[in-house]
Amino acid sequence: MAMAMDNAPLEDVDLVQEALAGNQLSFQLLVERYQGRLFGMVRHYTKNPVEIEDIVQDTFLKAYARLGTFQHQSSFFTWLYRIATNTILDFLKRRGRSPVQAVEDPEATGETADQDVVRPDSRIERDEIVAITHEVLGEMPEIFRTVLVLREFEGQAYQEIADILGISIGTVESRLFRARARFKQKLVQKYPEFAPEITDGP
Repeated sequence: MAMAMDNAPLEDVDLVQEALAGNQLSFQLLVERYQGRLFGMVRHYTKNPVEIEDIVQDTFLKAYARLGTFQHQSSFFTWLYRIATNTILDFLKRRGRSPVQAVEDPEATGETADQDVVRPDSRIERDEIVAITHEVLGEMPEIFRTVLVLREFEGQAYQEIADILGISIGTVESRLFRARARFKQKLVQKYPEFAPEITDGP
């Protein structure tokens, strides 16, 4: 049975255990498994290739140093994303862009339907859409930008976002609602031509 499993890809937990036992190749396999998604996440915060590389590398260095603290209460992927998020916020602080203090929202908004971030219609070329989206995201407070990136661009489930950010699902829902509203408001302020698409809605 063991021989039949030799060619099967190892689970994250197995690779973590092997890395803790001193097998650096096992951790390298984890790096290769998730580096693409981390690069995609970091690109929403900086377009500088050197900075992107530094943040991703720093994330994996921290993950390797803290590997013994991984408790298996969440997936390795979620644990790694939590480290990446903190690394990004530290990077922004060093650049003098302190994140807005997180504020817990005790009230239930009642409007937590999963809606997409507003996307301009086909009148604008795709490259322009990407540039405008990043421009608007770049002007948002970090706590809102992070939750939007995790949900809308990374496709994380609410529970995963809650685990990554260390907040409740209710706070994730409320923060997403506020983040989407903030995104739409800023988009209309900068590009009023998108107002009809937003107000009419699906």
